[in-house]
Amino acid sequence: MDNDRIKGAAKEVKGTIKETAGKLTGNRDTEAEGKAEKTVGKVQRNVGEAKDQARDLLNKK
Repeated sequence: MDNDRIKGAAKEVKGTIKETAGKLTGNRDTEAEGKAEKTVGKVQRNVGEAKDQARDLLNKK
């Protein structure tokens, strides 16, 4: 498993927590930061998944 998948998933969780905290406190800046961090995490996780798939394809040959 690629490190980007793990780090991306962690960023997604952190972003979700931050976004929720922002909603609960009414802090729009924190909420926006959480959404952005969650999105970055999703992208990073997807990159890791793509790397894993490419590695699997190369190893099958």
